[in-house]
Amino acid sequence: MAAVPLPLTGTDGTRTLSGEDAGALVRRSVLPGGVRVLTEAVPGMRSVTVGAWVGVGSRDEASGHHGSTHFLEHLLFKGTARRTAMDIAAAFDAVGGESNAATGKEHTTYYARVLDADLPMAIDVIGDMVTSATITEEDVASERGVILEELAMNDDDPTDVAHERFAEQVFGEGTPLGRPIGGTAQSILDVPRDAVLAHYRQHYTAPGIVVTAAGGLEHEAVCALVREALGRAGWDLAEGARPLPRRSSALQVPPPAAGGVLTVERPTEQANVLLGGLGVPAADPRRHALAVLNAVLGGGMSSRLFQEVREKRGLAYSVYSFGAGYADAGYFGLYAGCAPAKTAQVVQLLAEQWQLLATDGVGREELERAVGQVRGGTVLALEDSSARMSRLGKAELVHGEWLSVEAALARTAAVTADDVQALAAALWEQPHHLTVVGPFDADPVPTAP
Repeated sequence: MAAVPLPLTGTDGTRTLSGEDAGALVRRSVLPGGVRVLTEAVPGMRSVTVGAWVGVGSRDEASGHHGSTHFLEHLLFKGTARRTAMDIAAAFDAVGGESNAATGKEHTTYYARVLDADLPMAIDVIGDMVTSATITEEDVASERGVILEELAMNDDDPTDVAHERFAEQVFGEGTPLGRPIGGTAQSILDVPRDAVLAHYRQHYTAPGIVVTAAGGLEHEAVCALVREALGRAGWDLAEGARPLPRRSSALQVPPPAAGGVLTVERPTEQANVLLGGLGVPAADPRRHALAVLNAVLGGGMSSRLFQEVREKRGLAYSVYSFGAGYADAGYFGLYAGCAPAKTAQVVQLLAEQWQLLATDGVGREELERAVGQVRGGTVLALEDSSARMSRLGKAELVHGEWLSVEAALARTAAVTADDVQALAAALWEQPHHLTVVGPFDADPVPTAP
């Protein structure tokens, strides 16, 4: 089955996107006001995961608002006109449910997993949070301290530091994609309540909201519950209103023209090493080849990095490759945690394996194993309603198209050895960035290859 486009031309009724997607029924509606609702009804599943997605992330923050997106993620749990923070927490605890939120560089998600019978409550509570957060001066003051502690916790984790600084290197310090999602301690101290409130009022509007749900549900019932929740908040649900446009794929901020080495001193027993550079955007057709490339290079125990760095030489416990994509750019990297004295050797091995894949390619057996790994992982993830819910949100906000499971598996199976080698070579040709976090006050750190 080919990809199904997800148009943004206003209310189009309810469309069936996939009638037989691993036994599930996937449907989409654009409601009055421009709110989009996508559901995946899974026969026999007793749980439901529902999420409210807002198409705003840390890259959208204006000067003086840095950290506001993540700040809002916290503040929406602090209370509304109808509920206190305790009411919100107790609503989910009372039914054995789970609720949480996540902030990214391009979107924010508020979600809950509950029994199917408790879905009306979950939509009501999440809808209330998204539409009617009070964001009082007192809540901002108290949550400011919580976020500062969260940032301090992350700064105490050298792996987190390495990944954060690596992204800063690849995309450029201070750029929208290079900035940390949660802001910095100073930006959190500086951002006033009025700036956070203005950020909320600007971005949390009906045309920018996507609601996704997966599990034991009925699409029409979910749409009705969403309309009720937004109506109670007094949101404008005008007929014919269009959803907000998706992000442009045109490059917004040029990345640094040259690579480099960044050393961050930390009194750790291990060096955290990241080598990489620019990758592919989230909707790039090569993303399927990237998934296979990652499986070959650093995606499992049979991967080249695991075998060469850990199994054969015992130089690291954790070693892998990774990639992340955004609307207009992406990044790709290799990670290893090793003894500080072994840093140069590990960096050389990471670079050698990457370059070897770029020059010599991948063999038939290795390719088949990698394709099988990606395909199996795709299907196994569908055992979780949360993964299904997230898949719907990304299809709507990021890709602008829905791929059935069979179509996604077919695209993975269509990846060839030439595709993997060509992508590895294209990534290798980009400027290389090396980030090392560890006790390097005296010992020299190798240069990026």
